[in-house]
Amino acid sequence: MNEAGLRVLVADDEAPARAKLRMFLAEAPGIDAVFEAGDGASALEVIRARAPDLVFLDVQMPGLDGFAVLESLPAGAVPHVVFVTAFDAYALKAFEVHAVDFLLKPFDAGRFERALARARERVGARRGAEEREWLRRLVSELADRRPVRDDRILVEAAGRSVLLAATAIDRIESDRNYASVHSAGRVYTLRITMDELERRLDPARFVRLNRSTIVNVERVVDLVPEGHGDALVRLSDGTRLRLSRRYRDRLERFRPSSGRK
Repeated sequence: MNEAGLRVLVADDEAPARAKLRMFLAEAPGIDAVFEAGDGASALEVIRARAPDLVFLDVQMPGLDGFAVLESLPAGAVPHVVFVTAFDAYALKAFEVHAVDFLLKPFDAGRFERALARARERVGARRGAEEREWLRRLVSELADRRPVRDDRILVEAAGRSVLLAATAIDRIESDRNYASVHSAGRVYTLRITMDELERRLDPARFVRLNRSTIVNVERVVDLVPEGHGDALVRLSDGTRLRLSRRYRDRLERFRPSSGRK
């Protein structure tokens, strides 16, 4: 660690996300330098050239994703990392095995400060061969898990991270670049596309109704046909959702076993 303070890299493909982290870092004491990277390849170059003590690393970036960046580095050259993500199985696994920390988007200043404090402790500690080998195994294990089906989702609630069981989800609706996850009357916001969500959730339980809605089939009560092949889907909480004819076959496949009409 540089005696004058931490050398930090912010790696995220979204400029507003990088600006937010830079703002928080500007207000934090003991920061010697802050570098930026807008994609995985650039992040790799900065790590090799600048040797930052700490990297705030977005998991999902074009080209090389966050873990591909780490895989490309020799074990002894991997910096301490705080993963930054909205909803990702890699970050969930990292959380389970006690990686330095992660920031779940959207996060506030308090959550950032806790992550930075934890990272300072790790950077200040002497990194030995055992920790380097642990990190190498972690990166390898996480990379081997691509792709996966998520049975839990990592969300932020009341300033802390919570694992939400996929079975507890009622429906998911898109909101521009975010997704609103509805569960038992509560709504959680995640930065992820509906296509990515559809790939990651179990197709035996979750069905795409239209471009902007995914539903837990266990919550479906009935389906009312409308004109032109569309239909209205009613959920157990009374919510009514439109089923587009383009996606109708995805829900119809449940008809023989469920008895829904």
